[in-house]
Amino acid sequence: MQIFRCPTCSEKIYFNNTTCRCGEEVTFDPDRQAMLIGMTGCANRSKIGCNWVAENGQFCRSCAMTVTVPDLGNPENIELWARTEGAKRWMLANLARWGWFTPDDPGARPMFRLLSEHTSAGDANVIMGHADGVITINVVEASDSVRSERRENLGELYRTMLGHMRHEMAHFLQLRLAEDAVFLEGFRALFGDERADYGEALKKHYASPGQPGERFITSYATAHPHEDWAETIAHLLHLVDLLDSAASTGLGLPSGPPEGYDAYADDDAQNVITMAVEIAIAINHVNRAMDLPDLYPFVLPSGVREKLAFAVDHLKLNNSR
Repeated sequence: MQIFRCPTCSEKIYFNNTTCRCGEEVTFDPDRQAMLIGMTGCANRSKIGCNWVAENGQFCRSCAMTVTVPDLGNPENIELWARTEGAKRWMLANLARWGWFTPDDPGARPMFRLLSEHTSAGDANVIMGHADGVITINVVEASDSVRSERRENLGELYRTMLGHMRHEMAHFLQLRLAEDAVFLEGFRALFGDERADYGEALKKHYASPGQPGERFITSYATAHPHEDWAETIAHLLHLVDLLDSAASTGLGLPSGPPEGYDAYADDDAQNVITMAVEIAIAINHVNRAMDLPDLYPFVLPSGVREKLAFAVDHLKLNNSR
């Protein structure tokens, strides 16, 4: 993520800020990728701290995609909703750098159902996932303690709300991209035939989880081509944003990123991946000095890198216009 500047005093402003240190109220415009002043803010600004520009006189682009909010009769859900929407805005701002969901993008938009296990009527079962353009997210996962416990119980190396958003959005992006026969041909050559029975594949996976090996980024990616794609895209978005964030702070190694580098504009996918991994390894080493978990605890074998490069080539809508 970039670091922005206040239009009034040029002080640094971070993505979630609503006010500059100088006292100026700021609003984020995802198309200009800039913090602005004097703009009409989203109707959810006072409710959940949304700092985006209103696009229809009421809601911003991100909040307008939310068709269901969690039961606000349970007070804890307000903060969980706010954190969940924050992760969604971060993801959408990243994707806008590649042209997704901008005014120039004529394609369909996803809809989000943000539900909570904890309602005013008692606990409910919420299953996160994507179906026909609708993404369901369990906002309880925005709780650090809940997410940490589930990560431990499931033996996962990484589990965050932003990670959930990127994974489920990847399913939607595949739905859009699959309208192109060229994409489908390349997809099936690398990821497999997505028409294979999904339910049966998941049953087999949970009964006997596969090993990532040389071709998959995680065990879950082995379950079905849909999940291989979703896991791969989530990691691609992690890596590109990691590299872009490092560049925006001036953090780098002798091998890069160079001053002024834009990870989203780099057409050399292998260069992006290599630099991101090198930065991640360096930060992993620094984290260990503080006895903290690795920033990026994954290995990217050649088979995974090939899939990542394929994804970069197809996700850049800016390059197709």
